[in-house]
Amino acid sequence: MQILIAAGFPAFGEAFPGEWRETLGKANEDGFYESLLRQGIYYETNPHPRTGDYFFPEQVEGHCVKVFIPGLVRTDRAYIGRVIATVREWREHEASLLRLRAMEGAQRRKDQSASEHRAPPPQLAPPLEWWSENFALVRDMAIRKYPIHVQSFDGLIADPERVIARLLGWLGRGDVKLATEQVKPQRRTFQRPSSDSLDGPIAAVFDEFYEALHSGKPLGSTFLEKLNETNAELAPRLSEHRRKLAEHREALAGRKGDA
Repeated sequence: MQILIAAGFPAFGEAFPGEWRETLGKANEDGFYESLLRQGIYYETNPHPRTGDYFFPEQVEGHCVKVFIPGLVRTDRAYIGRVIATVREWREHEASLLRLRAMEGAQRRKDQSASEHRAPPPQLAPPLEWWSENFALVRDMAIRKYPIHVQSFDGLIADPERVIARLLGWLGRGDVKLATEQVKPQRRTFQRPSSDSLDGPIAAVFDEFYEALHSGKPLGSTFLEKLNETNAELAPRLSEHRRKLAEHREALAGRKGDA
């Protein structure tokens, strides 16, 4: 988002919404640029649930917005112009997400009194979250066939000027120099940390998946079959997480009803 904004694209989302600078600023000193639309542009977010404001597709053309992969999958196709998908190596994603969750947990405990304390919703193991989202991305772009540029974090850090010039050329406009100045390799907090979260064969598939996305090469039919097989193997764990999440939501709804 910082790169696109510096390049000259109008954006939705603030660097630090609400109290994020105080609570999560240490996780990203340059800001998050997130909004309600990170959940997707669809019937629950457009019109805005509180203000009733409605975005028409022609009104937001040429703007940029940060949308998480589950949000992209549920976004109405009419609102998808071009997608820039950023991918991080799964161990780095795990380390970063665990740190963020710890910060959120500390803030939540600080904000809640003992009588108000409620358990947070069940959280999917970070490597499984990485898998489910990136697998969903590959599936969604194959089905809906929107224009997409997949960019690895490693590739951007290694040669930001070349990557950004190619990206802005694909978008058709933007200031390469100003955009490139936003890349600060010194802010990188994790670089291929070790992890024992996955069994060896599964970790090897994750590594191969990331390298395929990093290289930008087409995913061949044989490799896609391997991805499908791995997803089938992980499906029971993902289904169990969804079941626990549904139970958590039902419990919350029950408490609200009792109140």
